[in-house]
Amino acid sequence: MDYDFASLDVLIVEPSAMQAKVVRQACESLGMRNPRCAVRADDALARMRERVPSVVISALYLPGASGTELVASMRGDDALRDVPFVLVSSETRPQALDPVRQSGVCAIVPKPFTAAQLQRALRATIDFLGDVGTHEPDFDGESLRVLLVDDSGNARRFMRRVLENLGIRDIIEAENGREAAGLMAETMVDLIVTDYNMPEMDGREFVEHIRQKSWQQSVPVLMVTSESDHGRLAAVAEAGVSGLCDKPFEPAVVRRLLAGMLASPAR
Repeated sequence: MDYDFASLDVLIVEPSAMQAKVVRQACESLGMRNPRCAVRADDALARMRERVPSVVISALYLPGASGTELVASMRGDDALRDVPFVLVSSETRPQALDPVRQSGVCAIVPKPFTAAQLQRALRATIDFLGDVGTHEPDFDGESLRVLLVDDSGNARRFMRRVLENLGIRDIIEAENGREAAGLMAETMVDLIVTDYNMPEMDGREFVEHIRQKSWQQSVPVLMVTSESDHGRLAAVAEAGVSGLCDKPFEPAVVRRLLAGMLASPAR
């Protein structure tokens, strides 16, 4: 599909004038006109409240407050809570990135980045902002009941919007695997989208419960996770997950995974 980058109103939050110029020029090369810039998180929030942007592209380390704190402030503001957030950072440590991932971030772009990497992140943003007609999903979303499981309310809200953009309207939510297992004891579902790292009962334990103890043992399960430990991911695959997807995920990737999972005769 064609992506209309020119329609995006971008706010760049970057303390380095040189890096801000790099991001701005990369945005302009994709057709975005006059991206706004801010150096500090408080300045960025003030600019957002003056005019809500289509997307925020931010560094992680900012003077006064971090990018993590900036996105947390956005998610706590009714006017800004659904604004897509793209992180540009050289940080690779999970403990530094996981709080941003849990906020419902659209993409994490490495620093330095290529034009193709930024373009991919902004395509994911447009997909997130899109509607059913834009995506033309390869399955009948209106007939599905989906159980969405994540201990982060912000992450659930992000994933719910992606699923709704694919035409899925019947979505029930749980904060962890134990709560989800209780819902499944009484409610028939067609698809489960779950996180890995959760209190009470994590994603692996939840998948094992589904496959071994639930009356809905064959339901497709998509796990969306920031987990990077290959041993843990292998254990999840062995437990019987139907698909794995990184967090943050690209809506187009989720669409392809769901199309493949739901096309299979799971029942």
